[in-house]
Amino acid sequence: MNTYFFTGFPGFIATALIRKMIREDYPIAEINLLVLPDMLDKAQAEVAKITAGENIPADKLRIIQGDITKPNLALESGEDARLKEAVTHVFHLAAVYDLAVPEHIAQTVNVTGTGLVNEWLLTLKNLQRYVYFSTAYVSGKREGPILETELEMGQSFKNHYERTKYEAEVLVRQIVDRIPTTIIRPGIVVGDSKTGETIKFDGPYFILNLFEHLKFMPFIPYFGPGKAEANFVPVDYIFDATLYLGHAEAGVGKTYHLTDPKPHTVREIYRALMEESLGRKPVGTLPVAAAKVSLAVPPARKWLQVELESLDYFTCLSSYDCSQAQQDLEGSGVACPDFKSYLPTLVAYYQQHKHDKDKQLVIH
Repeated sequence: MNTYFFTGFPGFIATALIRKMIREDYPIAEINLLVLPDMLDKAQAEVAKITAGENIPADKLRIIQGDITKPNLALESGEDARLKEAVTHVFHLAAVYDLAVPEHIAQTVNVTGTGLVNEWLLTLKNLQRYVYFSTAYVSGKREGPILETELEMGQSFKNHYERTKYEAEVLVRQIVDRIPTTIIRPGIVVGDSKTGETIKFDGPYFILNLFEHLKFMPFIPYFGPGKAEANFVPVDYIFDATLYLGHAEAGVGKTYHLTDPKPHTVREIYRALMEESLGRKPVGTLPVAAAKVSLAVPPARKWLQVELESLDYFTCLSSYDCSQAQQDLEGSGVACPDFKSYLPTLVAYYQQHKHDKDKQLVIH
């Protein structure tokens, strides 16, 4: 039986991974959930939902107050001693994922926090696997083929999110020879391919926000040539692949791009999203530089509900090789579906929930 330790609860990904582990009968002795004190009420409500919905004993899920940005994760000494003996699997998901995150917040949570989690993991006596959630975009502004084995390539970065996740992964790689580690690098995560469900409207949903606010116009142009790959992956693929690779022997010591093995271009996806949401096609092309000028004005980007930083992904000509992930997933039944096959489901979910303020990011 495995004893799990999760950071990032009650976040969407941590919660969904836990539900999936329970449903698929992983050998769970206990799941320990590190929770910030100010998130305690929300975490308790989420645990109640999971135990009721999945019909499992309440003592299988244990909430532990702590903070990844504090030494020893701010754990009470007795709890710390118990965990150091018991924990076999750690999933480190806690991070700030917003492209527009201020630098000091990203640095504290993503870099300092991961460094302190790593230090604590080195004190665990029975650790069998450390699953660290990174991002494919630790590649920064690099273009051309990006390999799963590559990290420190002298790259620069489009935003503080990318830089701090890169620095955090550098720290994780420093301990892979001392801890059995699996590094997961998702592409841009979108809603569930079967239901469309998502916790927030970012990534391609910014395009849908744009269409929603500009649909009164007689025509809407493309943004730039759109030759970049649109590397979107559904969240259910991320869950399935992470749990499989995070437990498989083959996953020890490896980094995986959970990216689309056959991505479409940004231009193709832009057109497909417009056709599905508005029943129209783009007309003409607006240079990305001109679009950036417009979105540099705070009232404009707030009205359009589009982050300025998202435009950088329209022009970065990176290609994420995921052959290692594909090879180790072979025979598991886990595969990334083609984006266009579930695009109508994503758009339908967006149309139903586009006025839900909890799903729309606060644009500054």
